[in-house]
Amino acid sequence: MLMSLARQLQSWSGSILGGVGTATDMAMTLAQSRVQKPGPKAAVAKAAALLRDLRQAAGLSVDDLGRALELDDPSFMGLVESGKVGLPFDLILRMAAVLGRNDPIGFILQMTRSYNPGTWKTLEALGIGKLVVQAGREREFANIYRSHDAARNLSDADFAAALAFTDAAFKTALAFHAGLSGTRTKAPPPKTRKKST
Repeated sequence: MLMSLARQLQSWSGSILGGVGTATDMAMTLAQSRVQKPGPKAAVAKAAALLRDLRQAAGLSVDDLGRALELDDPSFMGLVESGKVGLPFDLILRMAAVLGRNDPIGFILQMTRSYNPGTWKTLEALGIGKLVVQAGREREFANIYRSHDAARNLSDADFAAALAFTDAAFKTALAFHAGLSGTRTKAPPPKTRKKST
């Protein structure tokens, strides 16, 4: 669903900007200028470091990634990783197929928030942002289970017991967090001492 919406947005931008050049060229120019503003610089630096880590984990060089993305200038990805230029949304979608194979939605989510806050705000306004965030949270919770090989060897009864324990622990964590949030927002009134006569 998210991918089809993203493709629809991409096709609209391509048809609207058709006389100016390709949407990718225009988006790269806009992304480059936006990175120079102080606000997004920290987010771009963080995303660039994540991108570099993902590329290295995939065993790709900067040029390999550029070729996999079918860029005219594969060295462009070096500029992205150094935080000097941003990523247009359509390039983020293509990168999800190369670097985000295990978690394409999470990859698109992280990169769009960092490199394309305007697109992210549009998705948020449509309500899609909340759905994606919720799906991401559920996936992260499932990843906890997936990261423990021993859990797959449990019997049905043992798994049910572990699941009940996990549910109780999660409820406790939520109650603890609610208690912390409540103490931050409103402090209890000071206790007054009764004077003894």
